Amino acid sequence: MVELGKSKMAVLLLVLVVVGLAVIAQLSLKKGMTKVGAIEIGDLLTSKVFSIITEKFVVIGLLLYFVASALWVVVLSKEELSFAYPLIALGYIFTAVLASLLFNESLTLFRIVGILSIALGVFLIVIKI
Repeated sequence: MVELGKSKMAVLLLVLVVVGLAVIAQLSLKKGMTKVGAIEIGDLLTSKVFSIITEKFVVIGLLLYFVASALWVVVLSKEELSFAYPLIALGYIFTAVLASLLFNESLTLFRIVGILSIALGVFLIVIKI
């Protein structure tokens, strides 16, 4: 079993908080944009942008990303980027699974294999193989 020091464990927990906030932010943004409807890039330069920035789930998502970014700066002050950043990939796993459950998005065999590959990669980084 790989033993992690208290400092490394604290960083890992903080990364998990950052990932959790980012996942919730992404799900919130999706819910908000589902309410707003489909937009095009050009719509960001029209009055339609007001329907986006006033949608409460979009605002919540952006605020959660801001908090996650602030906590990420703390992580970066304590840990190597080459160790910490790949752990953000956990967000892909949680987001895909929760999007499937909450928004009825499909999890195809290829997506599941990709998710398992990401999980294996994160595991290898944490145990330093």
